[in-house]
Amino acid sequence: MKSQFLTERNLQAKDWRRIAAVVTAVFLLGLLGPPAAGGEEVTYRLKWLFNVSVVGGLYADTHEFFEEEGLSVTIKQGGPERDAIRELEMGHAQFGAASADQVIRALEKGAPVVVVALIYRPDEVTVDRPADLRGRVIGITYGGNDETIMRTLLAKAAISEAEVEFFSVRYDYTPFFRRKVNIWPVYRNAQGVILQHRLDAAGEPTAFFNPADHGVRFVANSVVVSAQTAKNEPERVRRFVRALLKGWRASMDPGNNRETLLTLRRYDKDTTDAVLAEQLSVTRRLVVPEDGAPVGRIDAPAWRQTEQIMLDQRQIEKTVNVEKALKPLQ
Repeated sequence: MKSQFLTERNLQAKDWRRIAAVVTAVFLLGLLGPPAAGGEEVTYRLKWLFNVSVVGGLYADTHEFFEEEGLSVTIKQGGPERDAIRELEMGHAQFGAASADQVIRALEKGAPVVVVALIYRPDEVTVDRPADLRGRVIGITYGGNDETIMRTLLAKAAISEAEVEFFSVRYDYTPFFRRKVNIWPVYRNAQGVILQHRLDAAGEPTAFFNPADHGVRFVANSVVVSAQTAKNEPERVRRFVRALLKGWRASMDPGNNRETLLTLRRYDKDTTDAVLAEQLSVTRRLVVPEDGAPVGRIDAPAWRQTEQIMLDQRQIEKTVNVEKALKPLQ
């Protein structure tokens, strides 16, 4: 899922739908070594920890959708020290979740790839438009998607970076709670819900500023697989994607709400039931297309804009034509 920035006013901003949409296209990454062995046993390395952002895969696993396709899938948590693309290169995983910027950087390096919201307190600041960011202390994760998104927002609004103060975000929300930082990047459906609940309990209103509402659409997660696996075992790739998408569609079905929450509880034992329920509700709004299209549809224009943003921010030096690498296998 993609990040948003939590601001400091009553929740009025629209959900950051396109920024947080799950992209379940399959990308095929060419590797140097031989294809991973293991028959029908495969490893799926996530980009982050077990939480609502990966509920589709968890649902597919616990409800034996992978087994129905003849696959024995081991889902492994990700984290800051885990890179799914690197693990594919090393043969440690056959499938993985990677962000769009990781895929685009891999393309720029010549790999044959075939393929955030802001929270704030409204009693302190009002952020209705990018111009309202002037003079604020803004949390960013250096090297993360939210840094790229924020710098793009500032550039589009003709705001010099000297007109704001950046604060380096870690895995500790204390600077935001202590009001040292006005605006903080969060995943809207995960940390955003948790922080909002905590601040609500303290009697503090919150709001979210949605970059997508101001023209910045940055694709987040994708599913990646080695080109050799795709070439040598295309049917296995199709079966994996089919089961994964079935898990996402089932978990996003309101009729399966109770079962989905039970699935989340198996993997996330620390989050309260109320927070899990709200996280699921927000995730459903982010993932399910409003136009009735199936979950997992590739948003090619958003991919092109993501590449252009990375070019503009000089995160890549040349065009990679990412749309040529989008190969949905559904």
